[in-house]
Amino acid sequence: MSRWEIGKRSPREWLPFLARVLQVPREMLEAAKAAAPVECAAHVRSVADFLPEGDPLSPLTARSGRRIGAGQVADLAQRVHGLRLADDVVYGKDLIGPALRELRAAVKLYREGVHTEEVGRELLRTISELAQIAGWVASDAGEHAEAERIYRLGMSAARAAGDGVLSGNVAGSLAYQWSNTGRTADAVGLARAALEDAGLDAPPKARALYLDRVAWAHTRAGQDRPAMAALGEATEALAKDSAGTESPSYLYWMNAGELQVMEARVYTELRRPLRAVPLLTDVLERYDASHSRELALYLSWLAVAYADANEPEAAAETTSRMLALGQSGSERTAERTRIVLDRLRAFRDVPEVAELLVS
Repeated sequence: MSRWEIGKRSPREWLPFLARVLQVPREMLEAAKAAAPVECAAHVRSVADFLPEGDPLSPLTARSGRRIGAGQVADLAQRVHGLRLADDVVYGKDLIGPALRELRAAVKLYREGVHTEEVGRELLRTISELAQIAGWVASDAGEHAEAERIYRLGMSAARAAGDGVLSGNVAGSLAYQWSNTGRTADAVGLARAALEDAGLDAPPKARALYLDRVAWAHTRAGQDRPAMAALGEATEALAKDSAGTESPSYLYWMNAGELQVMEARVYTELRRPLRAVPLLTDVLERYDASHSRELALYLSWLAVAYADANEPEAAAETTSRMLALGQSGSERTAERTRIVLDRLRAFRDVPEVAELLVS
């Protein structure tokens, strides 16, 4: 469906099955197929294609659009959350088109619509949330410069709405990208600024996540002690979360298991496999198999940890599991695959590894 939506595929033999799953008449989908223009994915590669020059959040001097109420903003928020859920199972290169189109529509709604001050603030918050997930999708597609532009838009929207917790989420996402693309010093500074933006009164899940990003930034910068200290603080923060604690909907995925994964990744990066392997195996035993990108990424860290522990056979078996998941739509997974295979070349004389490298 996602490939049909972004113009990459046109269903043929699958169309009757799609109609059944969607519970609509087959004739309706056939009519939609006939009427839909073929869209090239290259036309939706940049947020610049969708936003006006200058400040994209600057309202038009004379608004001529329709009046926007809380209901329309709530509908947009639901679509944003739907995009987040889609990102669990559909990956960057397939999702970037719909994400950018939603971002364009949201910014256009804010600039051209007529709304009260309160509705405007809620709309800005929703634009910021949308920018965070759209930036994440762009980063997963390997479009890092594009992702940074989108994240900066989201940070501006959150600040304009006066939402420090949300601003911290978007800024922390950009810091995470910088950590993974060589800008380690900048990443440390931005991750800590994101935590500061959120404030001490931020929901426990938010503080835990932002401390996680601080830990990863320090890890990638080769700063072991502050990384470990931030991990400890993240665990303490999440321990304060309870059933009655309210958290923003965009933190639905944050839990103790995610903290455990980050801790294991830090240990792997710091070459402490005896700590990393038990944590990752524990998480993977109960991880949702439908989230195959994350599953592949976590397996990649386990494979490297096994290699560091001088267990090449286990590393090869884990790598085989990772490769079997595919994930051609995710540049993150492709990059991790390159890293894992490069690490295994040190064991090319081991038959299991040699077979894997040849295939």
